[in-house]
Amino acid sequence: MDAEGRRELTALRRASHALTSSRFENEADLVRGMLALQAQDYPGVLWSIGQRVPGATQASVERALARGDIVRSWPMRGTLHVVAPYDLGWMLAITRRRTATTMARRQAQLELSSHDLEAAADVARSALHGGGILRRPDLLAAFEAAGISTTGQRGYHLLLHLAVNAVIVFGPVDGKQQTFALFDEWIRESRALEGDNALAEFARGYFRGHGPATDRDFAWWASLPLSEARTGIAAARLASRLVGGETYYLDPDAEAALSSDTVLALPGFDEYVLGYHERSVALPASLSEQVIPGNNGLFRPTIVVDGQVVGTWSRTERARAIEIELDVFSPLDAHTRELVDREFERYAAFIAKSVTVRERGRNGDRDGGHPAGEK
Repeated sequence: MDAEGRRELTALRRASHALTSSRFENEADLVRGMLALQAQDYPGVLWSIGQRVPGATQASVERALARGDIVRSWPMRGTLHVVAPYDLGWMLAITRRRTATTMARRQAQLELSSHDLEAAADVARSALHGGGILRRPDLLAAFEAAGISTTGQRGYHLLLHLAVNAVIVFGPVDGKQQTFALFDEWIRESRALEGDNALAEFARGYFRGHGPATDRDFAWWASLPLSEARTGIAAARLASRLVGGETYYLDPDAEAALSSDTVLALPGFDEYVLGYHERSVALPASLSEQVIPGNNGLFRPTIVVDGQVVGTWSRTERARAIEIELDVFSPLDAHTRELVDREFERYAAFIAKSVTVRERGRNGDRDGGHPAGEK
């Protein structure tokens, strides 16, 4: 793919991701618009949402989760995502069969029998009935009290099984503890979608929040067979563009952002980097190891300049401030570095803490550091 094609795709993607100008009024609007955001890194997904909603703070995103306006669960790929509550049921119905096949192998290794899984569902329904909310350790203790061992990875896989089968869903965070509620009580309204209508809505949601992307990108992201992904794309009536000999689909109303000099500090696992089977549009293959070390599924936070990943960052919490360390792949000019500092000013406002930014040199040393936005 040539540079012009790459610029076209990344400009359209930044717009669809609401990273250059947001079309969303609040956290619930954002999540509905993007359909799902990967969320196993809890602080990271808060910032992913906050970046895309003007005026959002970490506290406001957590309030949206606590109210049930948005929810966390395992809708696809056996991975946590934040979704709109009324979308979770039909998404699980589509992906459950493939997820269950993957889970069955691990359940057999852990000696989790069908009796164990059914008994755990009964325990959860009894413990949580009537609007109950339990922290993860307390729900696992209820399983143990009923004679269901949760040692090793068994507890995690019991919770995963119950969530995939729409028995439980994550509730509000209690301090630093995850909590769970009954799906049918926490989810107040669900859309009834099935068959090709559900596949079409899956495709519309993905390409609205991620386009332009390919059919293989969608199939991977949605955990669908390629044939079903293509059925959904055909039914969704999407626009398409041929770039570099590849067909990319996108929302018919999508428009490229006109802004330039766009600098973003994205959290790890952000959809802009992660949400594609082929990521080289924004992350050259030669740099992939520095963002996804060992290709082991762990995504580092990234610095993105005009659509391209140019570095990574990490945070360390100190007594009085958050210390940000930049690791850029090539030196940043003074103007770009100033924009990086402005981006971390936004992050500081979001988390309501002061932030100091340091840059790691190519020889491993650091600069002296300074508050974001100051030279």
